[in-house]
This record gives sequence, structure tokens and C-alpha cells, in this order.
Amino acid sequence: MLTGATTGDHESFEALARRVAPGSTLLRTWELTGGVSAQMTAFEIERADGRTERLIARRHGARDLNRNPQIAADEFRLLELLRSAGLPAPTPRYLDAGGEIFSTPCLVVEYVEGKPAPEGVDETELVTQLATVLAAIHRVDRSTADVTFLPRRELADTTVPPPESADERRIRDVLDSALPRPWSNRAVLLHGDFWPGNTLWRDGGLVAVIDWEDAAIGDPLADVANARLELLWALGIEALEEFTRRYESAATAVDCTDLPYWDLWADLRLAGRTSEWGLSDDTERAMRAGHEAFVAQALDELSSRRELVSE
Repeated sequence: MLTGATTGDHESFEALARRVAPGSTLLRTWELTGGVSAQMTAFEIERADGRTERLIARRHGARDLNRNPQIAADEFRLLELLRSAGLPAPTPRYLDAGGEIFSTPCLVVEYVEGKPAPEGVDETELVTQLATVLAAIHRVDRSTADVTFLPRRELADTTVPPPESADERRIRDVLDSALPRPWSNRAVLLHGDFWPGNTLWRDGGLVAVIDWEDAAIGDPLADVANARLELLWALGIEALEEFTRRYESAATAVDCTDLPYWDLWADLRLAGRTSEWGLSDDTERAMRAGHEAFVAQALDELSSRRELVSE
């Protein structure tokens, strides 16, 4: 008996199952937690030959669709590219770009067995695997992989909901003073929101990088800075520093000179959104303290180079 779906969902997922594998039967559905920008529903089907298969339907929210109406098609295309490059990403299975089944676009990917929080993996091994796979993403050969459909990520690309705080205005002033700034690295494929929560782990190994809707082309330091701030919040300063060392060892061609600027960019992009994440007061206070320390180290680094504009 089908479980986990309303009558309307039942019919929609039955139709989706037949699109993915003609002749298949829908067995069950269940909602997946943790997604912020997309609704994710797992479903299990029995194929015509008797085999069962678990899949995930991703339906992007209004904010993502307003930003990019083709986001589902772009993510499907990108996942095909990642799989062909040998990177750990879910295999795309079906695309309903026109919203024929759910009235909005739907992307179906394989269900990857794994958990966001690895058990039995020490911190050094965790950040080593994260740094290694991020460096591999940044090495995707753009001469053979057409990623022209992805947006360009720039140091100036920051949006903060008004009103800005004094700290946010200071960060923006520092970034504005550095622009226009010539690129010190070649433009690479970016995940766009790389952090432990967008990875899956099994038996101590990283088995998939997920949630590619923010993928872009840009300086690899954008991904590095995003991961640094998230690691600081999740595991502390030592994890941040170890991740950075491991990434630099794995990506020797990347010039990290501008990392303090990208750290400020990442903070401006993320820190102002913590109120949207449903955090407890204690967690938000701890993250705010981490944000302040993160900004301070970036500003101190830039100040030591005498690159800050005199106040």
C-alpha cells in the first residue's frame, strides 16, 4: 500500500514513476528534511521487471524559479556533466522542465544512501575529504564541458536584506574599495554552496555532493570561503584552518592571495540570512560570535597588507 502521500500527490507520483520507468508501480513516498530552497520527496518504485528503486523528486521554490526559470533543466544538465567527469554527484534520472506533473518543474535524481553527518570520522579526515572533492570540482575541464549556461560569480555579487548593520556596511565598503579587482585565478566550476550539509557520507567516505542549484562559474575562492565560514560555525577554527591547508595542498594552482576578500564576501552573503534558518537563540548567538571572529581575521589580514582604505 502506498504510504506518505496525499491523494493528489499519489496520482502525481504515480505519473512520475511511469515517466521515469514505463510500466513501474509506485510503492511509497516520504518527505526529506533539510532542504531549504527545494522541496525534496523520496519515492520508491517497482519496475516492470520486479526490481525496486528509490529516487528523489526535487521541486524548486518560488525564489529559485524567479531567479532562474530554467533552474531544474540547468541542474539536470550539470549533474550529467558531473557524472561524466567522475565526480560524486547524484545521477539525474528524469526532467519535467515544463511542470506537466506538479505544475512546477521537477527534477528526479537517484537516491544516494548516506547521511550528512558522518559517524566515526575524525575531524581531520572529514575536512581532508571535503577539501579533496572541492579541488576535484574546481579541476573540471571547461574546455570539454559546456557550462556556459551557468551564471558568472563575481566579488561584487552580494545582496543583504535591508537594513544593513554597521558591520555589513563596513564589509561592503571594504569590498567596494577593492573593485574592480583583476582575477588572480582562472574561472572554474563552482558548487556555489559547498559545506558539510550539502554532502552525503557512508562508511566513513564522502559519497555525494548534493544541492547544485547555486552552481556558477567564478573564482574557486568563492567556494573555499563559503566552506570556511560554514566549517567555523559547525566545527570551529581548527577545522577551518585544516580545511584551508588541505585545499591548498590539493589545488596547488589556486592563488589564495585574495581569500580575505572572498571571506568577507561569504560572510556578507551568509551571515545576514541566519534568521531565516529557524535556529535556536543560543545557536544564532554562537554563529553571530563566529561571524564576528571570521570578519575580524579577514580585516586584520587585509590591514596587515595596508590595503584597507583609510577611514
